[in-house]
Amino acid sequence: MINTNEKLAVYNVWANDTLLRHLDKTVAETGQPIPANVLRLFSHVLNAQYIWIGRLTNTPSPVKVWQEHLLEELHRMHEQTSERWLGMVRAADDAELSRTITYTNSAGDGFTSVVSDIFTHMPVHANYHRGQVAIKMRDAGLEPINTDFITYCRQLDAGQVVSL
Repeated sequence: MINTNEKLAVYNVWANDTLLRHLDKTVAETGQPIPANVLRLFSHVLNAQYIWIGRLTNTPSPVKVWQEHLLEELHRMHEQTSERWLGMVRAADDAELSRTITYTNSAGDGFTSVVSDIFTHMPVHANYHRGQVAIKMRDAGLEPINTDFITYCRQLDAGQVVSL
């Protein structure tokens, strides 16, 4: 049986890594910094990983939801959160998947969510904002990178992606 949450978590690691490598390449090729609005959106993606890990482990997040970071810091954040997130998804048994957590969002509103829904939400949320990153890059005259899920699947099927 395919574990969809695990496949999405692995995809999310691949997509974040692919985007970071593309941003590095863009800086190297253009000699220009990445536009601030691109960094802001991708910062939000990685901030969300910290925040959701904190919510799931009942620990404080070291970042705020819209806190902005430089490219070098985004690399560090990806290294610190992406594999941890994947590990949490992989380790989740049925009890963990059906567990509910109560948390407060950045606007101060309280919610209760099921862990399996959070595991689905995180990569979907990240993908939404990676799409916005692509638009902002194109608006700035830069070439975006394709981080679509189906692109990941095609590369995986072709043996071009190492499964994590």
